Amino acid sequence: MKLLEEETRVGDIRAIVIRPVGDREWPGLLLYTDIFQLTESTLRTARRLAADGFVVVVPEIYPHGPLAGVALEFDDEGKRHGLAGAAATTTASFDADRAAVLDYLESRPDVSDLFVTGFCIGGHLAFRAAFDPRVKATVCFYPTGLHNGALGADADAGSMERAADIRGRLLIVFGSQDPHVPADARLDILQRLYAAGLTDLELHVYTGGEHAFMRDVGPRHDPALTDRALIEAVAFFRET
Repeated sequence: MKLLEEETRVGDIRAIVIRPVGDREWPGLLLYTDIFQLTESTLRTARRLAADGFVVVVPEIYPHGPLAGVALEFDDEGKRHGLAGAAATTTASFDADRAAVLDYLESRPDVSDLFVTGFCIGGHLAFRAAFDPRVKATVCFYPTGLHNGALGADADAGSMERAADIRGRLLIVFGSQDPHVPADARLDILQRLYAAGLTDLELHVYTGGEHAFMRDVGPRHDPALTDRALIEAVAFFRET
């Protein structure tokens, strides 16, 4: 499927919009990046999803400070800057940006339903986006900080305490070898989601998957698991 790609602004937020060619409606998909922002690696994933029939909007997650307009390198310096960007961003700021981007998606004449996905810190942001009743389905890829609440500048964003606010469908994907979310943390997340009444959800744990196994740069990348994860995510959205 051929795609159209453009840069846009949602208020102060720089975002990339990727959509199929054609004059019709498609489901809208808000895609949150990891701490490295709008890298070509993440945009390649966004293009794959758009080619499956979605209007994908990928915003910067640090759009208001010194990292606005910056795509970070996958090295120690890039990681340091990305973590600093997170540490300088409050949950309230993340939430306000989320509302703005969802409003933008909803306003587009080529968008029907609203879906959300994200990776790493973006997986946590996707989980919080699911609090919005307009979001019909959410896929969180190896979300960090859910089990202990850590998000950006806040030691505890209280995300799990708001799990009952989620009205749409939910799929969470982890790798079994993810040191940021080990087995006990994954079990804790599942138990707390069930306790909140979210028993109609999917939690997938991929054997051998490391943290960021879907990032197609570096030794953690697992192409087979990446293909599997994207196929399952698309199927999950289409079943909604």
